[in-house]
Amino acid sequence: MTGDDPAARPRSAREVYRDLLPELMRADDRLYCLDSDTGLFDAEAFAAVAGRYLNLGIAEHSLMGTAAGLAASGNVPFVTAMATFAATRALEAIKIDIAYNALPVRIVATHGGLAAGHLGPTHHALEDLAVMRTLPGFTVVVPGDARQAGEAVRQSVAPPGPVYIRLGRSATPDLDGGPFEIGRAQWVRPGGDVAIIACGPHPVLAATRAADRLEEHGVQAAVLNLHTLRPFDVASVVAAAEGAAGVVTVEEHWRSGGLGGAVAETLAEHAPARVSRIGMPDAFAEGAGNQDDLLDRYGITAGAVVAAALNLTSGTHGGGRHDPGLSRV
Repeated sequence: MTGDDPAARPRSAREVYRDLLPELMRADDRLYCLDSDTGLFDAEAFAAVAGRYLNLGIAEHSLMGTAAGLAASGNVPFVTAMATFAATRALEAIKIDIAYNALPVRIVATHGGLAAGHLGPTHHALEDLAVMRTLPGFTVVVPGDARQAGEAVRQSVAPPGPVYIRLGRSATPDLDGGPFEIGRAQWVRPGGDVAIIACGPHPVLAATRAADRLEEHGVQAAVLNLHTLRPFDVASVVAAAEGAAGVVTVEEHWRSGGLGGAVAETLAEHAPARVSRIGMPDAFAEGAGNQDDLLDRYGITAGAVVAAALNLTSGTHGGGRHDPGLSRV
């Protein structure tokens, strides 16, 4: 295959979702697709499940209310919307109609983080994880690559309550690692000197690249892909921090309330440790730019992770090698 062959390029997480959902709907007549005019879907793909693909247009609040009604009637609707509008514009309906009633609505939010960087701060989703993880009963998942996105969508059909799945926009490299399971963090690599905990495709890639660079400094870094913010894998986070000089968190989100906040809260309760949070600073992005440019501009990079890890390990070397098996307690 040539580089111009579409089949030769990696697919994005949202493309995997686009192709998988009609397949799942054909096998399960409880499933619906509710679209906010995203342009992601071809209605013809739903020809075999006529009447269960509904494009309600750019009306996210109404979309969530409709999904709640379908879920209350015994169905499992998948709602597709851009992350910033799902988590903010439609928040009241999500809180009252969906979360309050513990309904099985699956919100699949595209353009998470800075993925829509070219459209400016109105379309950046840097608050959604903080918002969604505080709502009672919500499962919150940030797949690390396209394969994990597909697994997250498949596994999200079964849980009884609401689910939020955050996807990016463009294709990203596949991650190394074992099986994906909602609620179980994925050990990407072992290490005992410092722990790097990340969520989302770009942050996990930055974490793994940082771990490679840290080896050149004699620092062994464990890397944990904490793709599920709720239910939170407390045992894995505690095990990662145990014996290490500290923990570096990496996320494509404001530093307040997201992954870094969840890790800090957990360690404060269970295993106090130093935590250095890499994420978007307390500011809106200045102007538009592509995702990679903005990540670099605001320091969500492997270099920033290396600097934070070296700061934590300065003068210390020495928590013994970490065994990922310890997380399975």
